[in-house]
Amino acid sequence: MSSSTTAPVNRLKITFVTNICPHYRVRTFETISQYYDTKFYFFSAGEEWYWQQQHGIRQGNFVCEYLRGIIVLGTRIVPRLFPKLLRENPDVYIKCINGRFALPLTYAAARLQRKPFVLWTGIWMRLDSTFHRLVYPLTKYIYKHADAVVTYGVHVKKFLVSEGVPEERIFVAQHAVDNCIYGRAVSEQEVSTLREALRIGTDEKVVLYLGRLEANKGVRHLVDAFQALSARNAVLVIAGEGSERASLREQVRNLEIEKKVRFVDYVSPEDTPPYYALATVFVLPSITTSVSKELWGLVVNEAMNQGCPVVVTDAVGAAAGGLVQDRKNGLIVPEADVRSTALAIDEILDNPALRHDLSLCAKETMRNWDNERMVNGFRQAIEYVLRQPL
Repeated sequence: MSSSTTAPVNRLKITFVTNICPHYRVRTFETISQYYDTKFYFFSAGEEWYWQQQHGIRQGNFVCEYLRGIIVLGTRIVPRLFPKLLRENPDVYIKCINGRFALPLTYAAARLQRKPFVLWTGIWMRLDSTFHRLVYPLTKYIYKHADAVVTYGVHVKKFLVSEGVPEERIFVAQHAVDNCIYGRAVSEQEVSTLREALRIGTDEKVVLYLGRLEANKGVRHLVDAFQALSARNAVLVIAGEGSERASLREQVRNLEIEKKVRFVDYVSPEDTPPYYALATVFVLPSITTSVSKELWGLVVNEAMNQGCPVVVTDAVGAAAGGLVQDRKNGLIVPEADVRSTALAIDEILDNPALRHDLSLCAKETMRNWDNERMVNGFRQAIEYVLRQPL
């Protein structure tokens, strides 16, 4: 399947290979297509463990094709990808870091055609599983031999430099969302209706977590921190689905705080703004595991668009990457540190002046943290590789 786009300003031909188009990348891909004659190849149906199936996959005002594949020993094989890449013969290839089959194949196509290869990645640690240890020599080879690397933020750039990638070949495309969606005006009626639906009193403050309920999100630490709060006129809202949902419910029961916690089923991206507008503080308590570290955490961008103060751990890419600035537009706490998390939440709940200042600065930050800024990182990388001899 494919969709069309308006004629690009620059006739350079780009072939962009990535797994899917999620809801938060539609505007990014549309913006890239405004500058270049871009064809997107998507090689997944969105079954990745880290992807909420309810989100589905999207298309937009850009040329794209979703390719069918088969799973062999845990790897998605897409037979039609390589022939299509060879027929494209673009000026530049761009490939995301994931795809055990698609990544080396796209790199090989670029080298066979003597065309620049740009890698796009948000990973900022060595992943420590048997599989990742086995394939890391190939991953590091692509890191070091890509003609340019585009990263989610400065935290990824720092990691790549430590892995031996020349700094001049790394370009930062700060991770962004469509601010028009998440920064829309939310009426008092919408907030009031949601508060009533969640059975939250008008005098109660709201601590919000919204996202996947998986171990690496660290929500169990948030529950412990909430139980330890000094503020007693607060309600914890946990919105989302995932494998940790049952254990989190049990944790809440064991701590005897059921009356102060609201579990909400999956919330669609378009329905999230009222939750952020309702929240007194949004918390992303992600932790590091052997095979994951929060690449960014776009829910932080979403919350900040509504002027919702955020508390995030230092394992969150949005903090390490420069979006969240401690005590300026949010608070940053050590990962898995229940006491520090509780103190940070308490400080926002109990200090209206601090909350006001954080809220204003969050909105101001998001004014320029948009897809145009993000795509500028890709444009810099493309301009760079086209100036280099192959």
